[in-house]
Amino acid sequence: MRIINAMVRALAGAGIPPNVLTMIGVMINLACGVLFGFGEFFWAGIVLIVANLFDMLDGNVARLSGRVTRYGSFLDSTLDRLSDMGAFLGIIVFYARDGEQHSVLNVFLAGTGMIASVLVSYTTARSEGLGVKANVGFLQRPERVVLLIIGALSTWNWESQHFLANRMPQVLWVLAIGSMWTLVQRMIYIRRELMKMDKEDPK
Repeated sequence: MRIINAMVRALAGAGIPPNVLTMIGVMINLACGVLFGFGEFFWAGIVLIVANLFDMLDGNVARLSGRVTRYGSFLDSTLDRLSDMGAFLGIIVFYARDGEQHSVLNVFLAGTGMIASVLVSYTTARSEGLGVKANVGFLQRPERVVLLIIGALSTWNWESQHFLANRMPQVLWVLAIGSMWTLVQRMIYIRRELMKMDKEDPK
């Protein structure tokens, strides 16, 4: 955190617009998706770490420099979804390719994880528009990113028989099931809160 705080102070002092940091972060995330697509999982994990460093910087720079805006918040949230889908799409492309690692199951799991993760974020945004803050659930964005990094960094050699190597398929199971479970948790929570609001303030 000391390093991050020092970077935030330096960027704010240099007058770097927070939205520029947001754009840089999403471009790095999309580069991560390209690396996944080419099967460079380990390097994709390294790039993903750097990309999410920028995710932490933009909001902090905005607050420190007094540049917090509604559009900045909207842009950050929207591009986070693009970043998520970019990583999943790269994984889908890799496992869909006609090669030794081709796996219809992994394509399905990555696709399920991508759809569920976007829906988790959508339910939060939609519920906030109705007056309910629904940041609940088992697998939220930070956990998803950490899992992707773990799966990526474990894949340093496709031929390795080490028990810790090539764990992305297991990570995809956790992402698919965990994201769907989180979606269900949020929908149940939002339903309960909205019904409570309807009882307190009937139209």
